[in-house]
Amino acid sequence: MQFDMISIGGGFSGLISACRAAELGLKVAVLEQDSSDRYPCSSRFTTGVSNIMGLAIMADPDHLYNAIIKGSGGAADPALARVFADNGKRAIAWLSEKGTRFIERALQKDQPGQRVLAPPRRLQAGLDWEGRGGDVTMRKLTEHILARGGTLLRGVKVTSLIVENGAIAGVEATRDGAPTRITAKAVVIADGGFAANRDMIAKYITPRADRVLCRVGPGAKGDGIAMAEHAGVAIGGFGKFYGHIHHINAMTIAKLWPYPHLDAIAERSILVDGAGKRFADEGLGGVCMANDIAALEDPLSSHLIIDDEMWRIEPKLTTTVAANPSMVNAGGPLITAGDLASLAGKIGVPAASLEDTVRVHNAAIASGDYSASPTPRSVHKYPPMPIAKGPFHAVPLCAGITGTMGGVVIDIHAQAQKQSGGAFPGLYAVGTPVAGLEGGPRAGYVGGLSKAFILGLLAAEHIAAAR
Repeated sequence: MQFDMISIGGGFSGLISACRAAELGLKVAVLEQDSSDRYPCSSRFTTGVSNIMGLAIMADPDHLYNAIIKGSGGAADPALARVFADNGKRAIAWLSEKGTRFIERALQKDQPGQRVLAPPRRLQAGLDWEGRGGDVTMRKLTEHILARGGTLLRGVKVTSLIVENGAIAGVEATRDGAPTRITAKAVVIADGGFAANRDMIAKYITPRADRVLCRVGPGAKGDGIAMAEHAGVAIGGFGKFYGHIHHINAMTIAKLWPYPHLDAIAERSILVDGAGKRFADEGLGGVCMANDIAALEDPLSSHLIIDDEMWRIEPKLTTTVAANPSMVNAGGPLITAGDLASLAGKIGVPAASLEDTVRVHNAAIASGDYSASPTPRSVHKYPPMPIAKGPFHAVPLCAGITGTMGGVVIDIHAQAQKQSGGAFPGLYAVGTPVAGLEGGPRAGYVGGLSKAFILGLLAAEHIAAAR
């Protein structure tokens, strides 16, 4: 089998790369390791919200660029951030031309809204993907690829890159267990990061990889990153991830992920560790807190602490699926007590410690002075609420990983860069398994859909131009 371009992975990143390349006249193939017709992956499971660092993808490019640099704590490559910010609107326009439907979700007055794939998912617990925006868009992109003479090969697992005379020449793979060689002048790594690979999670995120929740399909094993590194490609940018806070029972009850998660209520309250002390800046949001939970010596040792008033208003705080009552109904109960000392006994932390932590929290809210707290608290985005009157509740937590950060180092054309410097001829990486756009001390997340939408176009166009 011979092609001009191969995409490794059948999610948005691989499909968009292949669709744009086919549109530009290339003979393309998408290689997907799962053999089922509606193969599971993050693109199919997505809620469909496209953004850049939490801002609307249609926002002013200069505003987006500054957000990437600030949100990543300077970890982003300025040149890559610039081209990324400049191409968001174009990516949405291209997808719309291909029949992708979006709805607009308002963010702020006089500002563009977020573009959400339509039809949007229903606000209910568990997975909800059949006939939703991600599923529909994947099928539509596949139709375009096939209509232009492209190929989607399912049940094909790529095992290594073929390199000849210092350039990509194709891939070695197995198809339904049988070895096969597929040649191409360009290969796009688009296989979704490594959230489902415990060894890589242990290496790059937490040594207790068995104690964090995988919120993606089973195919995100990091194979593309590993193959690229083996071929001499530079990798980096690891250490953080995009994810959410869940009830600990989500580790064993599928109905408890990807929704409901507990980010919205945690942003207003406190998280405590096994000693009953705060350990995270809750005001930085759910992604940052999920990273802090995963970084604990035991990632399953923390609790959310709230009072009954906070639990009652939780549905008003969240914009997704309310944990009250869907979390409890799906098998994630609250731990409840009439006073904090009794609650501490139920969750196994020192009563005096938990009482003091809540006292300091409430006193800071009353005075507006948070300097007495040993753990800093940001308040400008998510003003905290007091934990004032029983009954009090605790929720045992786990960190759920949706998208890993870090991977193949790329340039502004999504070309993989060699460890020795310079572009690796014929090799590209798009979507989740790339470095250079996010991370940093606050786990700045640039956006999974935007990485697929924008980088997929850039890679395909550069490949076509270099023919």
